Order: sequence, then C-alpha cells, then structure tokens
Amino acid sequence: MSVPPDYVRPHPPSTVIAMTVWQALSRRGYLGSAWPWRSVAFLASGAVFGAVVLVVIVAGAVVGGATAVVLVGLPLLVLTALCGIPVAAAERWRLRLAGVGPVPLARHRVPDAPGLTRWLTVRLKEAATWRELAYAVLLGLVLWPLDALVVAFAAGVPLFLLATPLLVAVDGEAKVVKLWTVDTWSAAFGFAAVGVPLLIVGAYALGLAAGARGEVAKALLGASGDSDRVTELVRSRVRLVDAFEAERRRIERDLHDGAQQRLVALTMTLGLARLDAPPGPLADQLAAAHGEAEKVLAELRELIHGIHPKVLADYGLEAAVADAADRSPVPVDVELDITARLPQPVENAAYFVVCEALANVAKHSGASRAAVSGGHADGRLTLDIRDDGRGGASSANGTGLTGLADRVSVLDGRLSLSSPPGGPTLLRVEIPCRPTEPCA
Repeated sequence: MSVPPDYVRPHPPSTVIAMTVWQALSRRGYLGSAWPWRSVAFLASGAVFGAVVLVVIVAGAVVGGATAVVLVGLPLLVLTALCGIPVAAAERWRLRLAGVGPVPLARHRVPDAPGLTRWLTVRLKEAATWRELAYAVLLGLVLWPLDALVVAFAAGVPLFLLATPLLVAVDGEAKVVKLWTVDTWSAAFGFAAVGVPLLIVGAYALGLAAGARGEVAKALLGASGDSDRVTELVRSRVRLVDAFEAERRRIERDLHDGAQQRLVALTMTLGLARLDAPPGPLADQLAAAHGEAEKVLAELRELIHGIHPKVLADYGLEAAVADAADRSPVPVDVELDITARLPQPVENAAYFVVCEALANVAKHSGASRAAVSGGHADGRLTLDIRDDGRGGASSANGTGLTGLADRVSVLDGRLSLSSPPGGPTLLRVEIPCRPTEPCA
C-alpha cells in the first residue's frame, strides 16, 4: 500500500489552465486570454456564495443558540460548526475551476470506529475543521463584500462607461455612475474613451484580487506545514515498510531457489552414498551426515516459511493464519471471516502479528488453549488473539509487540493489548483496508 509522491503533470506552454493567475499576469497575452473572465467569474460567484454562507451561519447560530436551552438547538449548533467542511469543499472546487492555484487538501482523520457519534467526535476535535469554519466565517463577513466591490469597480464601472453611447442612443441620456448626466454624443463617447483604459486596468486588478483570494484560501484551507511534515513522515515510513517487504521476498526467493535446492541435492547425495557404502564406520558417518543435512534442511524450510510463507502469498490471510495455528505448540481455534484478498502490506502485517502473538503464548503465557477470531467488515480488518494463560503480558517486556505496533500504525491501524494478572490475554489488531480481489 505505497503512497505515490505528489507530482505535477507537465502541460504545454500554450495551455492556459496549467498556469496560475500570478503566472498569467506576467505574460503579454493576459488581456487576450481567458484569465480576466475567469477572475471576474470567480470573484462574482464568490460574492454570491459568500452571501449565502453568511445567511446560513447567522441563521444556524441564532436559531441554534435560541433553542439550545431546551436542547433542540444543540444539533443545529453542531451542524453550524461543521458547515466549514462543505464550504471548504465548494471553495476548493471553485478555485480549481477558476484555475487561480491548487489548494492542498487539509487532512481530516479517519475515525477509528464506525458510527455517526465517533465521526462527529473526531471532526470536532481536529484543527482542520475549525480552520475551515474560520474560513467560512471570514468568507461570510469579509471576503464576499470585498469580492463584490472589486467586481463592481474593476469591471462594472468601466463596462458602464463603455456602454454610455448605447444608453444615450436608447434613452436620450445616461446617468454615469450616478454622478453625471450625459445627453450629448460628444460627452458619451468621451466617457466611453475613458472606459477603455479603465477596463484594461480593471482586468489586471481582477487578476490580482483573484490571486490574493487564492492565497487566502491556501492559507486557511490548505494543509498546514506541520501536517505536510507529518504526511511526508508517514509516506517515508510506508516506503521503508515496502522496501523491507521487498527485501524479505528477495531473501525468501534466494534461499528457496538457491540454498534450499543445494541442501536437497546434498541430502540426496549423502543418502545414496550411505546406501552404497559397506557396513562400518564410513557408513555410520554417512548416516550421521545425512541426518544432520535433513535437520538443516528442515530448519531452513522453517526459516523460509517464517520470512514470507508461500501460503500467505498464494491463498491469503485466512489460510496463512490456519497454517500458523497448526504449527503452534498450543492448540489454537481459528474463526475468521475473510472472503476477499486484502492489500499485501495489510495481510503481511496481520499475519506476523498473529505469529508473534502465538509465539508469545507458547513461550510465556502457560496457556492450555488459544483462539484467533475476527474478519473484514465495514472497511476494517479486525483480529483478536486470546489465550487462557496467566496474563501480565506487556509490550514493554520485550515481547516484540512494539515493532509490530509500529508496523500496524504505518497502515493507519491500531494494536491494543489487554492482559490483567491471572489472565486472560487479548491482543487486538485493527487495520482499515479495502479488498483487492476475491479469495481463490
């Protein structure tokens, strides 16, 4: 489950969409491009959208606050606090459509349990939600009036001046910006001539305003610097896990195809030599060597199986866990419901958690029986490993669970241990994932 690095697709220089407003303003063809129209559409739609957002926030806060005494308004207040999420989504869409610059997504955490209550709890506790609400309030109180003023003065006034001759032709006179009455053709064309440079200046002003609005959106709606560093840290950990898994597979393949085959040939050669040797000390030495070679071969097969079991790669997690249970010295009951193959890193991490847990049961717990249960449901793999041993287990006691917990956390999963003195012990692993293909 590797995370690909961010990248920017190359576009030909003639593609206007590939540029931001700042880049477009520095080019000679700005006035003849679509950017002035994009900017005025972005700012005008922002004025309308901001007015709607203001009405929604004020209505939600007033009605919710007035009825909060009887608890009816509390859900409305919660919805008002969360209104920044859809507002931010709409703003990102508008920014992307207008081409004023890409806005990196603020990372909302995935709830660790299903259900509306848990989702609301996670959303209300994370900083991204409140940054988006702050942007919604800023849009409703400050940004949309500024958008409307910029459009009115930078586009509306020059266009009205240019239309002065047409208004005089229709009505006989025109009221220019509500200040001057024009009723002669010379004055009408004079105002129209003034409107041309004003329209050019206004086109650049619209681009600057749209670019500034994009920067405000990036500051409040984009991922913070700390989030970026955390994201890169998570990606680097995922890349390390992927590299580690690839190296495990290479070692397993080299041992299986190289050293194991040579040991098999050596064992067969020693067996034939023992059969051909006459009775005596030489035959006894060949028999001993043959026995040692078989033991080494058995240990090597166990080692290869532990590095990366073939049953896991071929048949999936359920079959691999059943195989691990059969190999355990302690009797293990397996009840799993996994009807599809899961992503390879998820299967690998879950399998090795089960193997480590069963090894700890056999070495430390004194249990007479263990059980592995769980399955995949609601986009989450859950595995429970129980035993009836003496309990008292802890990840701080060098049981190897700390490394497994780190490995599970890379996959956004969680590993928890409950082991009171006297038992029983319960180890649970939860990993969010989606099926990749049906089980064979």
